[in-house]
Amino acid sequence: MSARLHLGLAAALLAAAALSLVAGKLWLPLAAFNTADPRFLIILELRLPRLALAALIGAGLGLSGAAMQGYLRNPLADPGLFGVSAGAALGAVTALFFGLAAALPGFALAGAAAAMALLVLLVGRSGSLILFTLGGVVLSSIAAALTALVISLAPTPFATAEIVTWLMGALTDRSWADVRLAAPLIAAGSLILWRQAAALDALTLGEAAARSMGVEPLRLQAAIVLGVGLCVGAGVAVAGVIGFVGLIVPHLVRPFAGHRPSAVLLPSALAGAVLLVTADALVRLAPGAAELRLGIAMSLLGGPFFIALLLRFRKRLP
Repeated sequence: MSARLHLGLAAALLAAAALSLVAGKLWLPLAAFNTADPRFLIILELRLPRLALAALIGAGLGLSGAAMQGYLRNPLADPGLFGVSAGAALGAVTALFFGLAAALPGFALAGAAAAMALLVLLVGRSGSLILFTLGGVVLSSIAAALTALVISLAPTPFATAEIVTWLMGALTDRSWADVRLAAPLIAAGSLILWRQAAALDALTLGEAAARSMGVEPLRLQAAIVLGVGLCVGAGVAVAGVIGFVGLIVPHLVRPFAGHRPSAVLLPSALAGAVLLVTADALVRLAPGAAELRLGIAMSLLGGPFFIALLLRFRKRLP
């Protein structure tokens, strides 16, 4: 079943990639896929980098969501839960506030790193899941409040508009430089998370049983923080805030992959890439002169999905 699921998701990703390359305000025919055609530059310099980023970010967010849900043993967990996304957004907004747009990715990564460090300090050496969750919620709230403060103090209306637009999340006008920045970070984060597959499976038996099987809770927690931080921080650094991918994707693949955390990791990465590549292609087809922001589209999709999950889980309560 797993092999067929992986092949099906890989085929879906290829189909989504093909749609992404041809779809847009300007549809490209097959004749444009020729180096002698002037329209080939649109494919090479605009749509290919955008496709690569959508696949990378979607895979990183999907994998992060599956790892977070497996680690917290909570199907409602999301990679944005513990403040990394909010910290990265705060760093990026700070760069825009001071007019340092060229340094935005660096500021965003610094914000993500600061959020990871603060979370580790808050949790300490306890390895407690409750402290971990509460610490993440507190960091997210503080970072969101500081982001709102920066917006309110923006020196010009133009700066305010630029900040708000960036926070909506999009892959518009991204280049190969953005791919070169995000790819190694997301790859490193994904590798770290993938290496925790056996520990996540052991954790489903309970912390005591996991310890008896050689799992060190503190080391696992640090690996989850670092892996998710790299994937989410890199995505925010180049595309802004894009939510709900890590929440939606594991739920979509779990009925087909099984309920072991390790079985959900790879399908979630593939499905995350499919979801974000498809969504990015579809936002370009929205009516109007300007395209719909990708972050808004994912929120419009993720909000009702989250409500449906809450209602489903409420029915299971005694």
